[in-house]
Amino acid sequence: MDLVDKVQSGSIRGIARTISLIENNSPQKEDIIDELYPHTGNAMVWGITGPPGAGKSTLVDCLIKRERKQGRRVAVIAIDPSSPYSGGAILGDRTRMQKHSTDEGVYIRSMASRGHLGGVSVATGDAVKILDVAGYDTIIIETIGVGQTEVEIIELCDIVLLVLVPGMGDEIQAMKAGVMEIGDIFVINKKDCDGADRLKTEVEYVLGIKNALTGEEPNPVLLASSKLDEGIDELVEAIHDYLKKAQTTGRFEEKRRDRLEKEVYKIFSSKVHELLNIHLDIENNLGEWISSILNGETAPYKLINSKLNRFVKENRII
Repeated sequence: MDLVDKVQSGSIRGIARTISLIENNSPQKEDIIDELYPHTGNAMVWGITGPPGAGKSTLVDCLIKRERKQGRRVAVIAIDPSSPYSGGAILGDRTRMQKHSTDEGVYIRSMASRGHLGGVSVATGDAVKILDVAGYDTIIIETIGVGQTEVEIIELCDIVLLVLVPGMGDEIQAMKAGVMEIGDIFVINKKDCDGADRLKTEVEYVLGIKNALTGEEPNPVLLASSKLDEGIDELVEAIHDYLKKAQTTGRFEEKRRDRLEKEVYKIFSSKVHELLNIHLDIENNLGEWISSILNGETAPYKLINSKLNRFVKENRII
């Protein structure tokens, strides 16, 4: 049985092996993803983002329990900042999710960000496809929470939960940074802490201004406590209501089409970069090119255009 068959059969070893091949950019990667692709599109992909210390991992644990009670199979991709070669990929607070490790209906995978924008590894989108084909109904992507660059998660998810907590300084700064634009549902976690109601009011105020400009309906803003396991039922209900409404209005399909458009564009960009690097040996020549610019022998655009023109001429592209 090859890896694709193992993934389709839901083999845990097959899934783990395939994701590892994807992460390591194996030569098999493209053929595997192309073979799996026609079978994708069944899972709902949830994104959980927010600042460090917001209690995202504990919240994910609560969400897993609710989804499992409804008989749904759940996969979690936890994006970590650490190197996959150090053996420390799982952050300490994520160990509480490991209580589900004996549940065959739950799969948890920690993936290193490798410094990629927004903490989301290049391989994450392909890992979602693998888990989708493997039969998981709900796939949750939990990110590091590094601020403005978190916006990239929206390209992978059907719904994004932005988790905020009171008492972490100027919470509104995060809203000003554009992070508010990516949230579909806003969760004020640690509702038992002072300032939770005030933060909820502030979030609703900022969203009110945004919605007045866009004409969109107000986003749900919910109070919850993942530590006390309170407000989670209401949150899960709001998630499923949002997804159901999005499917009815056509927003769901539109979002997935946009996602595919960005993915195809990224693949093209990556392939073009690889091609140019092979023919122009950019990595090895870059130092020499920078020196020539610094020495006043040429200018950035002039240098780049000359290299590209040579590439086009030698390969008879035009």
